[in-house]
Amino acid sequence: MEVKTILQYVLALFMIAAGVNHFLKPRMYMRIMPPYLPRPRELVLLSGVAEVLLGIFLLVPATTRLAAWGLVALFVAVFPANIYMAQHPEQFRKIPRSLLWARLPLQVVLIAWALWYA
Repeated sequence: MEVKTILQYVLALFMIAAGVNHFLKPRMYMRIMPPYLPRPRELVLLSGVAEVLLGIFLLVPATTRLAAWGLVALFVAVFPANIYMAQHPEQFRKIPRSLLWARLPLQVVLIAWALWYA
């Protein structure tokens, strides 16, 4: 199996696990939602569903490209939450400030990773 395929499975499993975690720990995700976004619980659950489905679809050859573009859109959509966390470190004292800022370029890496399959 080639590296690209292995990393496709890694990304898919990461997304599925992250999506499931939205249902197991929704309050954690609600805390990182910028306050200007309406209905945070519903948005957390919706993004969890999207992550699970896109992770699964990334593994199906007929839907891999569509899933990859969906992941790109998702990573862009959740970027404001990462900015919010970096701008308000006092609300996330358990997470080192450097990690809060590291999440920002990580989104670029995730977008590039998803684009590899688009």
